[in-house]
Amino acid sequence: MRFQDRVVLITGAGSGIGRVIAQAFAGEGAAVAVTDIDEAAATETAAMTPGSFALRLDVTDAQAIRDVSAEIQDRHGPIDVLINNAMICSDTPFTEMSDEALLRELNVDLAGAMRLTRAVLPSMVAKGSGVIVNLSSVNGVQYFGQTVYSAAKAGLISFTRSIAAEYGRYGIRCNAVAPASIATPAWQRRIERNPSVLERLTQFYPLGRVGQSEDVADAVLFLASDQASWITGITLPVDGGPAGRQCVGGGARGRFQPPSLNS
Repeated sequence: MRFQDRVVLITGAGSGIGRVIAQAFAGEGAAVAVTDIDEAAATETAAMTPGSFALRLDVTDAQAIRDVSAEIQDRHGPIDVLINNAMICSDTPFTEMSDEALLRELNVDLAGAMRLTRAVLPSMVAKGSGVIVNLSSVNGVQYFGQTVYSAAKAGLISFTRSIAAEYGRYGIRCNAVAPASIATPAWQRRIERNPSVLERLTQFYPLGRVGQSEDVADAVLFLASDQASWITGITLPVDGGPAGRQCVGGGARGRFQPPSLNS
């Protein structure tokens, strides 16, 4: 088992991709801290994931992050792997977003990952090892709408490179994954509202299907494992192929665009 006796903290693990990542780590022997702002959802994930435990965590609350980090380390020892997965995404047009909504999205999607990373780095530095994997998005590298979300995810890619460069000397690796359309419950609800969305999505991806949460989990576990021990500072697309044709065409109008999240 690749993560036997290792301690893994995952944010946003109450559902969707985060839940599947938590189950994958637990299946590989890790002690998994399942955290989410929705305590009931985190508890549900932990109940179906042997080897895990649930904690409520709001990634916008710096004190809560310090408290949760300390509790995990008191109970299980130093955190070996941090997975920054918590996110929100608004479909509100940029010019119609309130300051509160704009800052909230940046606070969760970008600053939240920074706060968690800041909290766990000292113990990783002290023991001379640690792995951080950030959940970015294809929105961070290409144009697919959701302006604020995309800016936050692009920032997360830059943050990933910075942490990798600054903390590699301490044996700490930091990478990101950039998923495209993943068949989460949120996407399933959109498809139920408009079944044509699925056909349009599958036409967009060279591999002819949308991604599954397991596809993302496999990439995350690889980057967190010793198999990737000489890989740091990268962003790995988990996108079914569009990254391979990003240089084709003359700008966004010259490319085939996927359906928007609110199609």
